[in-house]
Amino acid sequence: MTGKTIGFGVTGSFCTFSQIIPVMKKLAQNNQVIPVLSNMAYDTDTRFYRAEDFREEVRQACGNEIIHTIVEAEPIGPQKLFDIMVIAPCTGNTLAKLCAGVTDTPVLMAAKAHIRNDRPLAIAVSTNDALGAAARNIGELMNRRNVYFAPFQQDDHEKKPRSMVACMDLIENALDWALKGIQIQPMVLMK
Repeated sequence: MTGKTIGFGVTGSFCTFSQIIPVMKKLAQNNQVIPVLSNMAYDTDTRFYRAEDFREEVRQACGNEIIHTIVEAEPIGPQKLFDIMVIAPCTGNTLAKLCAGVTDTPVLMAAKAHIRNDRPLAIAVSTNDALGAAARNIGELMNRRNVYFAPFQQDDHEKKPRSMVACMDLIENALDWALKGIQIQPMVLMK
């Protein structure tokens, strides 16, 4: 995949942040990657990252400034800024809000603005209840036009039997297929 403008939405599954930085870097080698961070991803200090450090890594990886307000995200649709958008990681909270049409974070506004142009949106799930409460939202989004998923798998079937996380190293392949209008397969992987 080369020469594309990719919106890279990040929501608050903080434990996966270190996995998405290499994906951003790789995508940015041959494409323009515009990061869009949810309020939680932008502002929250965690045991995984200080917010300021994470923001700097994202800027360095993408080579672009971060969209981090709803006002900044709104023009994405009218200006048709992205060829494709990915939300990685995409939390259960964000999945539910996507299903319901809620746009109360910069990532959700960006996604809504983007998909209204019939352009592909890829989702890299990361939620502790993918096989629980979030399952219905994943299923609904799988049936929506122009919504695609990066392959995902259970991350710890013994301690967290309902938890699933995307294979972040397969995001680029998922985007490539989504640009062709095809869901990458298999979608659910065995560990």
